[in-house]
Amino acid sequence: MGSAGRVVLVTGVSRDLGRRFARSLAAQPGVARVVGVDAMPPRGDIGDVSFVRADIRNPVIAKVIVKEDVDTVVHMSVIATPGTAGGRNAMKELNVIGSMQLLAACQKAPELRTLVVKSSTTMYGASNRDPAMFTEDMGPRRAPRAGYAKDVAEVEGYVRGFARRRPDVRVTILRPANVIGAHVVSPLTSYFRLPVLPTVLGYDPRLQFLHERDLLGALRHAVATDVAGIFNVAGDGVLTLSQAVRRLRRPTVPLPSFAIGGVGSALRSSRVTDLSPELLALLTYGRGVDTTRMREDLGFEPAYTTAEAFADFAAPLPVTGGRTERVLARAARALPDPEQVPSVLPVPGGAVRG
Repeated sequence: MGSAGRVVLVTGVSRDLGRRFARSLAAQPGVARVVGVDAMPPRGDIGDVSFVRADIRNPVIAKVIVKEDVDTVVHMSVIATPGTAGGRNAMKELNVIGSMQLLAACQKAPELRTLVVKSSTTMYGASNRDPAMFTEDMGPRRAPRAGYAKDVAEVEGYVRGFARRRPDVRVTILRPANVIGAHVVSPLTSYFRLPVLPTVLGYDPRLQFLHERDLLGALRHAVATDVAGIFNVAGDGVLTLSQAVRRLRRPTVPLPSFAIGGVGSALRSSRVTDLSPELLALLTYGRGVDTTRMREDLGFEPAYTTAEAFADFAAPLPVTGGRTERVLARAARALPDPEQVPSVLPVPGGAVRG
């Protein structure tokens, strides 16, 4: 790396968070140029970022890295939303095959010195066997068989293999908790935007959040700080789902666990939202991650706690009913044992201290 500053390649800049990160990174001291890469052009202003239209699933990405004299790669293209990728198969191809091609390109880039990968705490899964807090050295209690969690686990495996083959490259993996904010589109934020929230009867899971601004800050910090390793990144504290619902002031439909999958299918077929099996597991068992290593080794402290991040997300959301309530009502009527399903109950407003 020359004295002129880093040349950073950022993947996934057609998506809002990738675009905003690339733009903010270009303004940082010590960064000479930022090259944004994606198969589709960004939908908003990218400022001083140079955009190169390229699909990371194509080996041509290796030529881009060499041609642009890239010394730092930030990989943000591992996505959780099948709808934005063109379906689950296309999502898996982008996540896994795209990451493999990108890492193969990095392998051949002699000038590369830093690789930062945005992973997710989703890789830990959510089950009744989980510890109170996952540390970075732990794995899921039940190996994911499909979906985003399986993609993340596979990608991390390939990244660790790359780190062994290129010990001269500093490799940093960030595992953010559920990212939340006004600009974030994910299965969980789509769930919280529903006017009526289906919940699992008898469960009140613990949740952790990371504000979208803190995600961008953690990524910038990881680029600038010469620290390698794997780091959980989350706002301090936890919220239970019931506390989150109270802050949203939304009505809920508590459903028995055997029925929640059918409701998820009804919502998916009605194109209301996608309650994937991994999201339903999170809404049943919750998840907590230890962030000691983030603070002590990486040296990063989020500006927002979990509760503050959720409050900022919830503040502008309207309180409405409508189509979702009708879909849930139809799904509830179709259950084999309607007596077990409470009617839609309004949740009183007001914050609950966590």
